[in-house]
Amino acid sequence: MRALERVQQLIDERHWTPYKLSKESGLPQSTVANLFNRNYDPSITTLEAICGGLGITMSQFFAEGELVELTPEQKQFFNDWAVLSPEDKLLVEQLVKKLKTAK
Repeated sequence: MRALERVQQLIDERHWTPYKLSKESGLPQSTVANLFNRNYDPSITTLEAICGGLGITMSQFFAEGELVELTPEQKQFFNDWAVLSPEDKLLVEQLVKKLKTAK
């Protein structure tokens, strides 16, 4: 599937218009309109902005099958996780396992 087709699929699932996509992604309306009117696939930079507006990662954009969207709280957790040292990640994993077994 072409990237533009995937963008169309995702905005259709959300019942969004290209205008809504431009507002959510911070892209000029003309950029989004040109993609659809001229049948262009977006550049990587534009696609990153579109994914940000849709609330998904580039990996999720290109993933096959069911799209799993993260809540803002989950996104924040993963952003925080990404900057932890390996030692701190291990501590968090141990804490989560401990909390799971405490119930």
